[in-house]
Amino acid sequence: MTWMLIRLVLSLAFVGGVLWFAARLARKRGLGQSNGLVEIVSQQRVSRASTVNVIRIADRVLVVGATEQTVTLLAEMDSEMVEATLADRELAALTAGGSGAGSHRPLVAPRSGGILAGSVLDRGSWGGFVQQMRERTVRR
Repeated sequence: MTWMLIRLVLSLAFVGGVLWFAARLARKRGLGQSNGLVEIVSQQRVSRASTVNVIRIADRVLVVGATEQTVTLLAEMDSEMVEATLADRELAALTAGGSGAGSHRPLVAPRSGGILAGSVLDRGSWGGFVQQMRERTVRR
């Protein structure tokens, strides 16, 4: 029994050492780090295997569609418009967070201001709906 415990501790120490060494090696080679040139501003899943991404590369903002096989440029957006939209989103999140117990929220609260906002495909709509149903079914 004691020998099994010693083997377990030694095995865990070995695995931890390998992970630590791999993390140091990845950090040294620059893996997993961003130099700030490429930034994913927003990402929306459209189906199981496809997404629409808003990506900022230096001073350009691109909207790309990505599937398992391809990545397609859908549009190029104005950088100032994206900044204004993000600022509006943060302001809306701050004001919505301070709602009191008597405030009434809509049944479906869209998360984003995109073209899918409020539709069946918007992930935020489902989250808001589920949260509203939880609040209505809780016993007080």
